[in-house]
Amino acid sequence: MKIQHRESERHVLAITVDNEAGILAKIAGLFTARGYNIDSLTVADIAENHSVSRITIVTNGPPEVIDQIEAQLERLVPVHKVVDLTQAGPHVERELALVKVAGTGEKRVEALRLADIFRARPVDTTTESFVFEITGPPDKIDSFIALMRELGLVEVGRTGIVGMMRGAEPA
Repeated sequence: MKIQHRESERHVLAITVDNEAGILAKIAGLFTARGYNIDSLTVADIAENHSVSRITIVTNGPPEVIDQIEAQLERLVPVHKVVDLTQAGPHVERELALVKVAGTGEKRVEALRLADIFRARPVDTTTESFVFEITGPPDKIDSFIALMRELGLVEVGRTGIVGMMRGAEPA
């Protein structure tokens, strides 16, 4: 009997939860228990009275595993809603990164030129380095970082992905 393995797919999950201690640990525990990695994780308070947060998780797994994770997330008491943005339809993904690049002379000029092309803006400048702020889809940020590696990349800080459905309706 031949065992067939389903291909792992990238999924962006938007989870609305009560803003309470321990919920993030419970959610991360669901992934850990199944041996699946969280590629990106962002959490932010989204209610005026600070009672609700939105957690965005990017992970990889076969569709049936993602479905199982969604079902188990929905059973957690403080979880209000789970939406797989990847499955739900057209959505927007963005990330912010701070990228520190050291260099002088031509490398410095080239770093500024590339930053302009990528619409990254310098938020800190010294005579020997820059810290650029760049926002956009993850692949744009990956490309910018790859180019900066050749010019003197020192350090990278990334926020993680935030996603939202396109259109007028909430997810």
